[in-house]
Amino acid sequence: MPKEEVNNLALRRALFFPSAEIYANAPSGFWEFGPIGHAIRRRIIEAWRKELVEKEGMIEISGAQILPEDVFKASGHLENFNDPIVQCKKCHSLARADKLIADKIDDIVPESLATNELDAMIKDHQVSCPKCKGKDFDKVKKFNMMMGLAIGATGDQPAYLRPETCQSIFLDFKRLYKNWRGDLPLGIAQAGKSFRNEIAPRNTLLRQREFGQMEIELFFDPERIDEVPAFDSVSDYELNLMLVNSGKVQKISCKDAASKKIVSGKFIAYYIACVQQFYNKLGVPLEKMRFRGLDKDEKAFYAKETWDFEIETDLGWIELMACNYRTDHDLKGHAEQSKQDLSVNENGRKFIPHVFELSAGIDRTLYTLLDLSFRKEKRGKEERNYLKLPPRVAPFLCAVFPLVKKDGLLEKAKEIYKSLIDYGFDVFFDEKGSIGKRYARVDEVGIPFAVTVDYDTMEDGTVTLRSRDSMEQKRVKVEELSGLLWDLKSAQKSF
Repeated sequence: MPKEEVNNLALRRALFFPSAEIYANAPSGFWEFGPIGHAIRRRIIEAWRKELVEKEGMIEISGAQILPEDVFKASGHLENFNDPIVQCKKCHSLARADKLIADKIDDIVPESLATNELDAMIKDHQVSCPKCKGKDFDKVKKFNMMMGLAIGATGDQPAYLRPETCQSIFLDFKRLYKNWRGDLPLGIAQAGKSFRNEIAPRNTLLRQREFGQMEIELFFDPERIDEVPAFDSVSDYELNLMLVNSGKVQKISCKDAASKKIVSGKFIAYYIACVQQFYNKLGVPLEKMRFRGLDKDEKAFYAKETWDFEIETDLGWIELMACNYRTDHDLKGHAEQSKQDLSVNENGRKFIPHVFELSAGIDRTLYTLLDLSFRKEKRGKEERNYLKLPPRVAPFLCAVFPLVKKDGLLEKAKEIYKSLIDYGFDVFFDEKGSIGKRYARVDEVGIPFAVTVDYDTMEDGTVTLRSRDSMEQKRVKVEELSGLLWDLKSAQKSF
């Protein structure tokens, strides 16, 4: 099973592993990223920054992870950020009621259903406890997932760890709007950590208590939602949309999605297209993507319209990004709570901007790419595992090996290694073990190319360049190596 293979690979090569694992009482839902996992994670953020933030002319900030209580009163999180929980009477374990039912009936169960509706479904479907298999539960209750803490020596300043990275963007909007360029639309992005007191963390990186988010908040004039200068570039581009209650994915052009009011306007269609194109560039096949429209029972309390971007994996469809039309909910709430004016004056009107949000999970994206790229193949009697990661998200572009550590080969290999780093490439160096084992090690963690320095290098100035995917090898002149690697990385040439 790919899930087991991916988890085994992650632990064996320290891509990711439980936090504080040497302590038996360490809480679940917290994960560490080793050198390879951290490198892939960083590449994902860099690709997001290049393809969505920089290319679309957005700005990026880094906000505080701890915010005062009033922020979450204004945002609605203290009142509405709740999960339904239920306790088994036999073993006293806690679980999310909606997830228990969903696992039993193999269908989506909205977490916003009333507690009495969830009680009835648990009874009707004879849901059992995943730990002890008992079928006697207490009544479903609502549990707020915010992580609170007290600030100051006296502890009289209540605050919370942020449950999403976007709130500081809303708080900073007016200053950034004035300081940066002073007109709409304005995209503000942030990548960082968020915290949610999950009831039952599970599936490693897919449900954590501390997790990474890449969020973009797009502020715009709602009366100009169909005025998008770049729309022509995606007008005929087809989106994989799963309309509310349709049960199937339809390919619908951006033009049709906007004109037929499947989405609220061209502004929404354009940025949904950007998301689909971005993940396609990360190596996700189009046929494994969908934007699932959420009905009123599934949407977040702040959303007018929501499209969950999901990818099909060995675990089923996994949500990687929430595309929420948040209207003026957030700025309006913070304006009322803070007594500050967060409106703008544009086009002869004073109004509070609307917001379209693209909120992606960094760690979920990492897990999904590992799942989709994992390969196991046999060549003759030999079997190998490797990650078929695209060069832009691979932990390193290439590895450099000396065939042996004597006769000047080690020194020459280090010279080439340093020169490639000077060219701006991410390069891995390994001198230990047989050359076959070194190839296997770098294949397993997804490094696309390997450069081997051998005795011919010392004679004619060429090295062996090897492809991870095909295992093909070719001789390349050292002075041409950097140019060729650049062409391979940017897909201007194939191996």
